Amino acid sequence: MTAVARKIIHVDMDAFFASVEQRDDPSLRGRPVAVGHAEARGVVAAASYEARAFGVRSALPSITALRRCPDLVFVPPRFDVYRDVSRQIHDVFARYTDLIQPLSLDEAYLDVTADERGLKTAWLTAKAIRADILAETGLTASAGVSYNKFLAKLASDHRKPNGQFAVTPDMGPAWVETLPVSRFHGVGPVTAEKMRRLKIETGADLKAKSLAFLQQHFGSSAEWYHAIARGEDDRPVNPHRVRKSSGSETTFNCDLVEAAEIEAGVLKMADDVWNWCETRQAFGRTVTVKVKYADFHQITRRRSQPVAVTSRDALHGAALALIRSLLPTEKGVRLVGVTVSNFAEVQTEAADELPIFVEAAA
Repeated sequence: MTAVARKIIHVDMDAFFASVEQRDDPSLRGRPVAVGHAEARGVVAAASYEARAFGVRSALPSITALRRCPDLVFVPPRFDVYRDVSRQIHDVFARYTDLIQPLSLDEAYLDVTADERGLKTAWLTAKAIRADILAETGLTASAGVSYNKFLAKLASDHRKPNGQFAVTPDMGPAWVETLPVSRFHGVGPVTAEKMRRLKIETGADLKAKSLAFLQQHFGSSAEWYHAIARGEDDRPVNPHRVRKSSGSETTFNCDLVEAAEIEAGVLKMADDVWNWCETRQAFGRTVTVKVKYADFHQITRRRSQPVAVTSRDALHGAALALIRSLLPTEKGVRLVGVTVSNFAEVQTEAADELPIFVEAAA
């Protein structure tokens, strides 16, 4: 029996944070907007399409963003508002399918193979979803429609903003060959540069490489690259996907060298993470502290234990032990972050004294 081809939609809101700000403040419409803070040590969290035309992107230092776009308007982030709007959007999704896999506040995969609304095609379903989102939130979304998740995600970016694109089974493999590998999910900037050095710049270049060649150069990722070069992705839309981590980080207004100030920053980030964990009753067994120095050198320290961290004090203790393994420091510290991962079922015995396993990563 031939398996029924899946019908997958990837919905991605257009410049979500910035679009919410432009929606709520008409004076911002048509202007280059960055969500973030304009101070010297600030970072852009999101940018409107008007700002992107000047090369302003998320994670760009604010001072660089202002050099590229002197008329850039900064607005502080309002994450509570973004979460509320995200809930509205996910309520729309739920009218069309139960198979929803959120990726973030502003994007998700939907499996509409069952056609619960009787709209006949995934294309018409995607149009209806986008129309509902616009009507109920005043925001536009783009959508990609295809027979697997990899292609649907690629397709949603193809007609941005406020558009949709479909990749059918008869066009998928050939279409992938025409695309730059830098657009592929799972190929970040470092990997894309490595591929470029290996003369792999397009999907066709990637497809031409043998699995053995890819294993030699990319290890455990080789099979994924080998498959997506052929437009293949068997991953189902998983509505029960477990979040793998929760983290928070901050960039200081000036470089810190005093241990007490650095530790205070780490504890504040730990509190942010703990609030998320406690609210969702999601507790992890691994705590990671991240440090970025003034010279932008980055290092992490990680601690794991056999039971989950189920109290704020335990998280504080683990985070402090990790940061203290890097103190004192002569180099200024620019940024610190704390992440909890390796989520597990809550166990009755909490770990107050945690066996330490430290892993360093530059």
